[in-house]
Amino acid sequence: MTWAIEEKGYSQRRACGLIGLEPKTYRYASARSDDAAVRVRLRSLAGERRRFGYRRLLILLRREGLALNHKKLFRLYREERLSVRRRGGRKRALGTRASAAVPQEANQRWSLDFVSDTLDDGRRFRILVVVDDCTRECLALVVDTSLSGQRVARELDRIIEGRGKPLMIVSDNGTELTSHAILHWQEERAVEWHYIAPGKPQQNGFVESLNGRATSA
Repeated sequence: MTWAIEEKGYSQRRACGLIGLEPKTYRYASARSDDAAVRVRLRSLAGERRRFGYRRLLILLRREGLALNHKKLFRLYREERLSVRRRGGRKRALGTRASAAVPQEANQRWSLDFVSDTLDDGRRFRILVVVDDCTRECLALVVDTSLSGQRVARELDRIIEGRGKPLMIVSDNGTELTSHAILHWQEERAVEWHYIAPGKPQQNGFVESLNGRATSA
C-alpha cells in the first residue's frame, strides 16, 4: 500500500482497491496505550514467581499501583507467553530470590511451617507453627485436620491483635500459603512475604529447627 501510494503515485482509494482493502481499514490507527512498562514488570514478576498465574500476578501489580483489569492483563500475559506449564505432582510457586534480612528485634520476621501426623484411628492432622525469628518464641501452634489459606490468615490476625504486626513473614510455597486469601492478606496488612526456594528448607531454618526438636522429643 505505502509503496503504491508513494512510489507509483496511486491514490489511497485506488491502492486499496488493488488489494481489496477498505480505505478506512488502512487509515485505522490503534488507540491502545503503550504497555511497554507493564510488560516489563509482568515478565519480571513472572520470572520471580514462576508458578503464579495471571490472576495472582494481577494482585501483585495492583499492589504496586498499576491500574489494570483482568482481561487486559490476561491478553498481555498470553502475548508474552507466560502461561504456567502443567506438570505432574503438586504445583508450587517459586518465591523471591532476594535473601531475607537477619532479624534484630521482635516482630521483624516471623516464620511459618506445617507439620503433620496421624491419629490412632488413621485420621491425619496438621499443625501450623508460627515462630518469631529474633526472639525464638513459638507464637502459635494451630492444630486441625484441615488448615486453609483463610484459616491461616485468621490465625495471623489473632496473633497480631495481641503482639503487633510483623515486617516480614517467611514460608515455603505450599498451596495454602500461596492462595488468594494469603495474597490479599499480605496486601491489606502491608506485610512483606518471602517464599523460600522449593527443596530448600534450610532457608526457613528457625521454624524448621523448632519442628525438628518437637518431632524428636
